[in-house]
Amino acid sequence: MADRYTPRVSADPALKSYASMVDSRLDALLPPETQRPSELHRAMRYSCLAPGKRLRPALCMASAGAVGGDPTAALDAGCAVEMLHCFSLIHDDLPAIDNDDLRRGRPTCHRVYGEALAILAGDALFARSLEVLAGIAAQDSVRVRSVSLLTRAAGSDGLVGGEVLDVLSEGRDVDAETLRFIHSRKTGALIAAACQIGGLLGGGSEAQVQALGAFATDIGLAFQIADDLLNVLSTADALGKSTGSDRERAKATYPALYGVQRSREIADEAVVRAIAALDPLPDNPSREALRTLARFAVERDS
Repeated sequence: MADRYTPRVSADPALKSYASMVDSRLDALLPPETQRPSELHRAMRYSCLAPGKRLRPALCMASAGAVGGDPTAALDAGCAVEMLHCFSLIHDDLPAIDNDDLRRGRPTCHRVYGEALAILAGDALFARSLEVLAGIAAQDSVRVRSVSLLTRAAGSDGLVGGEVLDVLSEGRDVDAETLRFIHSRKTGALIAAACQIGGLLGGGSEAQVQALGAFATDIGLAFQIADDLLNVLSTADALGKSTGSDRERAKATYPALYGVQRSREIADEAVVRAIAALDPLPDNPSREALRTLARFAVERDS
């Protein structure tokens, strides 16, 4: 077994092209620091505008294009997903949950602004994400379904539910089904919502939206397994956040249950399934971007 994780790629040009658009739009959609309460808005912007991969909004935009629509039609929706994701990161880093000091290469929100303001900044990002999504330029039925997809992905049957089981499973023996359940909720649910919302905004058929959901479910699994591996085998400098914490907290992870090599194989198998799920979609550059992003999910170095 290697003592360091060696990724097959370190960055992806397609991801960077989406990220630049997302960063610019997030800057415009987030309240300015000059707006009262300025302390809250500084904390929101600190976390949400921190350097990140922007994978979820990239998947949202690429999904819109993959069904034949305009990827930029899903830009605001992708930003809404990213805001909700950042809410989850702020709360996940809190002392009551993972107690992390580092996120995206700099001190976590609660380390800079204090626990109370960090909690409220996360709450405000959650609210702003729904406000942005509810205001997208789309048919009423598409907006309503998009909000429904995002809120379900965030709730007790999605991200929050997965995080709860993740916390409750610390220090316990967890079987394969429970581990997959945790990962599919705390990571996969929001990624699936991003892709399905993108498909809706791109004018995709129900079959295409469902195909994107199947694609994203496996990408979410692969992405979280890669995260588990990086926590074990990478360094804080390379990763931009704490490493080794999963083992210290005896968290339920794929490397803990399967070992490093088998975990890599399971992640690769998930990517193969994900790419196959795209077969019902037209062959175009955005579909190819989804394939590339799928591979990036397991080949990244951070």
